[in-house]
Amino acid sequence: MTQDHHDRLDRARTAAGEAGIDALLITPGAALRYLTGYDALPLERLTCLIVPSHGPVSLVVPALEEPAARASVPEGLTVTAWPETDDPVDVVAAQLRGVRRVGLDDEMWAEKVLRFRAAMPAAEQTLAGPVLSRLRVRKSGAEIDALRAAGAAIDRVHARMGEWLRAGRTEAEVARDIAAAIVAEGHRQVDFVIVASGPNSASPHHDSGERVIEAGDAVVVDIGGTIEAGYCSDETRTYAVGEPSAEFRDAYAVLQRAQQAAVRRVGPGVTSGAIDAAARDALTDAGLGEYFIHRTGHGIGVETHEEPYIMPGSAEPVEPGMAFSIEPGFYVPGRHGARIEDIVVVTEAGVELLNHRPRELQVLPVR
Repeated sequence: MTQDHHDRLDRARTAAGEAGIDALLITPGAALRYLTGYDALPLERLTCLIVPSHGPVSLVVPALEEPAARASVPEGLTVTAWPETDDPVDVVAAQLRGVRRVGLDDEMWAEKVLRFRAAMPAAEQTLAGPVLSRLRVRKSGAEIDALRAAGAAIDRVHARMGEWLRAGRTEAEVARDIAAAIVAEGHRQVDFVIVASGPNSASPHHDSGERVIEAGDAVVVDIGGTIEAGYCSDETRTYAVGEPSAEFRDAYAVLQRAQQAAVRRVGPGVTSGAIDAAARDALTDAGLGEYFIHRTGHGIGVETHEEPYIMPGSAEPVEPGMAFSIEPGFYVPGRHGARIEDIVVVTEAGVELLNHRPRELQVLPVR
């Protein structure tokens, strides 16, 4: 996406100027990947992209990182390598004499924030995140294609769940098999694997552990990774190992209706709060509202969690090109829980689903 990166840098310059910011300072993390394609290591040695509202963009890197930087960034981007004997903060500050307001990367280490404060005492510091989120929140056609590929890759992993998920195995054993499959099915890295069984399924961000999966357990499997293009997948399905209780089946049927209602509510101009309410109201009407303890969704792109956030009361309308999860759940402490999660993209006509695995409760044989 080299041309996309040039376009993003141009748009970032314009957006900074419109926000009254003289320059953005971007250190390793999602923003640097988004703007340049460079997945720089976050080190004590400073790497910093300088995006002035007027003038050329440049990247300041440690000398030992220069080859990797030049191989990654868009052609024509100026790369300045600093030797070990120089102070890189001074190298950056020298390019920003006279600036009155700088936007600092939201992920910049506090140590570097304070050093920039000392090097440019006359410049007001603000966050770069609000400026860049305006660019990142609406995906281009190429970005949506990458998210489609990521969605298809994680679908293929869920399609194989019956290979690993069975009674007598620990959550950690199943998680290790899933992690290997995430890479085998098209991701360059594993970002997370949640295998939450039985009472652990009532913990939305459970850390897969040594609990042995038992017959009758509900098992929440929430998994995701990053594909080679740099975009993320995230999909949750809930399985039952053997026949679950009638109570769980009834609650799950409500959850499925709630998730479908939220997906159907997505469309241009609809507020995030209205999408959240479609799922939340369905669960509340069935007496499960108190067990839905998180927002309905989060944006996704070069990070698993980014704007927009689909949450109660939000008046922000969704727009074509926005990509986010729809993932209501219920979590009854000490007993059981369930979640259904798909990634969707807002289109001019409504909504496109990027995940296509069955949403009905999947009952796997005990074996």
